[in-house]
Amino acid sequence: MDKEIKFLDTIDCSSSGTTAFVVVKQGEDLVVANLGDSRAILGTRIENGIKADQLTIDLIEAWTEAERIRKCHGSVLALKDEAHIQRVWLPYDDSPGFAMSRAFGDFVLKIHGIICIPDVPYHRLTPNDEFLVLATDGVNEQKFIDLVALDG
Repeated sequence: MDKEIKFLDTIDCSSSGTTAFVVVKQGEDLVVANLGDSRAILGTRIENGIKADQLTIDLIEAWTEAERIRKCHGSVLALKDEAHIQRVWLPYDDSPGFAMSRAFGDFVLKIHGIICIPDVPYHRLTPNDEFLVLATDGVNEQKFIDLVALDG
């Protein structure tokens, strides 16, 4: 898809883009394709309630992601007032401060390590797995588990 949107005359994706998040369940097999900053959180029943398991990883925080970006001369740094959010920056510039390491578009950062290949984790479901929360960035796992468990 990256190749297709790069050459669109109607959309300038040099500094903008999008994420993708797909979940496929077949029987007890659960496959999650994550390109960006979305999360899959599995609620599993335990002895004293529900436990939250994040099936996806925050890719930009992964050592391998940051290393790939640095090898391509990009920078991975957090802002002082958002120390918990790692961002990708152009070398020798204070832009764009992109908060993910994989996305469609955002072509100005592609030569600095941003890629459009999804991370694809696999999970085998068990009878104790109760629900799956699919959410965009900024989600606190326990907040959603508490809300769903309260309603269910």
